[in-house]
Order: sequence, then C-alpha cells, then structure tokens
Amino acid sequence: MTPGGRLAAAGLSVPDYGGLELGAVLPGVLAAVGAADAVAARDAEADRVRLGIPAAEHIVVVLIDGLGHHQLDARKGHAPFLRGTESAVITAGFPTTTATSLALFGTGRPSGATGMTGYTAHNPATGAAANLVSWEGADDPHRWQREPSLLAAAHERGLSVASLGQAKFEGSGLTRAALAGGDFIGTTGLAERVDQAIRRARTPGLTYLYWGALDRQGHKHGWQSEPWTAALEDADQELRRLRARLPRHAAMVITADHGMVDVTGAPRWDIGADPALAQDVRLVAGEPRMLHLHMDDASAAPAVAERWRSVLGEGAAVLERAEAVALGLFGPVSGHVEDRIGDVVVAMGGRATVVDSRTQTPEAIGLVGVHGSLTREELDVPLLVAAG
Repeated sequence: MTPGGRLAAAGLSVPDYGGLELGAVLPGVLAAVGAADAVAARDAEADRVRLGIPAAEHIVVVLIDGLGHHQLDARKGHAPFLRGTESAVITAGFPTTTATSLALFGTGRPSGATGMTGYTAHNPATGAAANLVSWEGADDPHRWQREPSLLAAAHERGLSVASLGQAKFEGSGLTRAALAGGDFIGTTGLAERVDQAIRRARTPGLTYLYWGALDRQGHKHGWQSEPWTAALEDADQELRRLRARLPRHAAMVITADHGMVDVTGAPRWDIGADPALAQDVRLVAGEPRMLHLHMDDASAAPAVAERWRSVLGEGAAVLERAEAVALGLFGPVSGHVEDRIGDVVVAMGGRATVVDSRTQTPEAIGLVGVHGSLTREELDVPLLVAAG
C-alpha cells in the first residue's frame, strides 16, 4: 500500500497548508489592521481575503484551546453565539497539538519549519525527549524555533500588540518561541480577559486572547462530558459579551488549535508491554495519538514500521520519515528540524491510542480526551469572524 493509501485507510487527512488553515489567521488579521508588512513568509493580504477578515482599526483574536469544529457542531445548542457566528472551517497543522498549533498560529509556518513537532520531541543535542509545553529538556527558545514571531514583527513596526493569558505563561519557553512581542497582560479568568480586550479595542492595534479551560476539561473528562459542556457555555457567554461591547471600528476573530477524540473503551496498545513495538526503538516522542519513533540505527526503520503495521493494522498510518515528509504532513521541512521527526511516524486513526507505561504516568495514560492525529475530529477547527 502506498503512503497516501495508508493515510486514507486510517481515515486521516493532510492539513490545508497555504489554504484554509490556522497559519493563515494571524497573517490575515495583521493585513486587516494595516500591518501586512510584518508578515514575510506568506501573502498576508491573500490570507485576509481567503478567510474573510474585514479591515478594522483593532482586532481581538481569540484562540480557544481544544475547540474543534465537530465538537462545537455536536454541542451547538450549548453555544448559540459561537455556532451561529462560525464563518468557515479551517485545519490545524500536524501534529494536532497545542505546542505545534500555537507555533503555526504565531509564525504562520508549519512544524517542519518551526521544529515544534509534538507535545514532546527529540532533542538532537541531548538525545532525549523535550517537552514543548513545559519546555523541559528543550534548547533556548530562539534556537529551537527560528521562524519570526508575527506579534513581535508587528510590534516592532509600531502596532500596539497585547497578549492576554495566565501570568505564568509570560516569558515561558513556548511563549518566547512562538508568541513573543508587545505587552503580556496576565489574567486569571476569561471574564477578566474579555474586560481587558474590550478596553484595548478602543484604540488601534491587535489583542491576542488565549483560553485553555475547554482543553483541560476535555483531557480530564472528555469532550462529551458535562464539565466540557459547561466550559463551552461559559466561553460562549463571555465571547458573546465581547462581541456586544466591541467598538464600531473593531472586529473579533475566534479560532482554535485542535479538536479532540474521547478514547475511553477504544483500542489501546502499550509499548512497555509489547516487545514487538519496543524492539529497536530507542526513544518514543509525540503523544498517544501521534508518535515519533527514533532508532539508534535509522536503517532499522523499515523493519520497525512493518512490525508496527502488523500490530496496529489499518487503524493507524505508520510511515517512515521520508514518506511522512513527502506527503506534506509537516509542511516543508528545514534541515535543522529533520532529526526532530521520528525515523518512523505513527498517526492513529479512529479513537485508538498507543501509550508507553515505561515513561508515562498513570494519569497521562488515563486521559479521556486526547488529540494529535489527523482525523477530521482533531484537524478541523472553527473560524468565527465578527465586526463591531
């Protein structure tokens, strides 16, 4: 079977890089506020037109962690504002995970350029896995992620830029790697962030607002749970208030970094309990829905891939690195990023997962809602555009 056939057989899709995708959002927003010159790597005005973002003096960009289009559609009765305002469906990048998506959003470039290749990724300097959310085990953020931050570029050209998030994220490795630039305003609740966004929208500029409660509830309880639905209702209410209070010269754009699947009762394999999966694999990075398998000897990759295919069957796309790169899963891959991609890349279909009891905690293995792969449920995210 061809690599593309394996992807299709597992029910997986390739991100729409250069089209309707998360990497177009911030460039399009910058073009809409007159700062297209801050975007060097892509045509910001074309992104603006493609996504239907209107010209405005100030735009508030909201990123809701974990709000997939299909989850929103399934719970549309609980989010009348968000569902009624959705103007398009766009794709996240690959892997469909927060560190990768925030870098795609913040730079306009996919993981093959940013090196943000998963929740954890191989650090060639140490040979170990680096966590790209906590930044434990990663290099200096500006060495690891070399693409320019669009927020920083816009701020350097005189645009008033602010980021609204938890205070602990100010100066974090992930923030410095992908979302540095302008003022960082640490806030606790979504209502406080909305209040700040309303105040800032009175003058020209750009405000980026991040909200992570939905993703946290999804991981712990699943997106089909009552806590997830309650978090969605809270977000819908506050963002409706933001829309109602926007000045006439302002606009808002809402999107997300990935969707999610609930995996309770779904097939799960454990590398720590299956010698066929562990054989010849030195390091496992990524996450349970998308794995990077690294070998001491890359020539073992074909045999490892075949063993994994024999165990997982057509419920996963098991690809050698060159195959995954040729399919465009990571976008164009820079030379310094290549070794962060596994010798074998595993993208799970359906709701199945692969865990590793040798390195993962029981809490991590027991997460109900997870993401990372290329099902439409993980890949498709909403785009909502509203003017004041």
